[in-house]
Amino acid sequence: MPKPTLPGQERYVAPIDETPLAAVDSVQVDEAPASQWKEAWKQLRKNPMFWVSSVLLTILAIVIIAPGLFTNADPRFCELSNSLGPAESGHPFGFDKQGCDVWARTLYGARASVAVGVLTTLVVALLGGLTGALAGFRGGMTDTFISRISDIFFAIPLLLAAIVCLSAVNNWFPDRGFWGGVLAVVAALGLFGWPQITRIMRGSVLEVKNYEFVDAARAIGASNQRNLWRHIVPNAISPVIVTSTVSLGIFIVAEATLSFLGLGLPFSVVSWGNDISSAQELVRSGTSLNVMFVPVTALVLTVLSFILLGDSVRDALDPKARKR
Repeated sequence: MPKPTLPGQERYVAPIDETPLAAVDSVQVDEAPASQWKEAWKQLRKNPMFWVSSVLLTILAIVIIAPGLFTNADPRFCELSNSLGPAESGHPFGFDKQGCDVWARTLYGARASVAVGVLTTLVVALLGGLTGALAGFRGGMTDTFISRISDIFFAIPLLLAAIVCLSAVNNWFPDRGFWGGVLAVVAALGLFGWPQITRIMRGSVLEVKNYEFVDAARAIGASNQRNLWRHIVPNAISPVIVTSTVSLGIFIVAEATLSFLGLGLPFSVVSWGNDISSAQELVRSGTSLNVMFVPVTALVLTVLSFILLGDSVRDALDPKARKR
């Protein structure tokens, strides 16, 4: 028996239309669910590191496209009378040992250094992504063959292999010019840099191909090729994008290291690595440290920007890493 209600203690239940529950329980049937990339963009917009890296990379892009906006000096115009000269009007960081403007060479040197990083990343991502997708999807002998080949290349140190390859190229083609030098470095780094992407893509494909939507697509008649490129790869490529973004900065450092050793880009090409290599004698003597400081700072900021961008993209694409 329900407990009798005393006068003045009656309970009033409001109609659902007069409560906030009506809005909470409503469903927008005409609104499509947000995709993974839309959700990632929502997370990126909230990440301050994404905006910091975006601003730095935007400035870098402007410098690469139009370095003349920031200086009127010619990076190849050098006068020995200006050797190690101090800063002056139009030359804010002075001159290097050859009498070249340090600021102008740093600005124009971004083209070669970033070109090597971007092209190498594209080569590594395409080669590693394709081999990893085939290995993870087909399995069997294909997986075994690709995995063993990648293990062989993965066991070879990247810089050591690039040094050996570029030493031979320098002996055969000493005067390669800008694009010849860039493509030689890209080929050397790309040839030995793809196994990491292959492993990441293979593991991601192995995980995604067991999802229910893949079985559903197969059940309605989707071919293996369509299932792989239409359903599996788009959902498995996120780790590759994150790794490639971080690797881009690493490849820029690798180019600078090879050029510092005299094996990367030809000395006639204006690049950060060549400028740092030319300034190493000045650092030992403790004079004109700005000659090395400017290109090193540009290199550090560029690599840091790509690393911050990669970390931001990783946090946005990985639901487990998102901060609620």
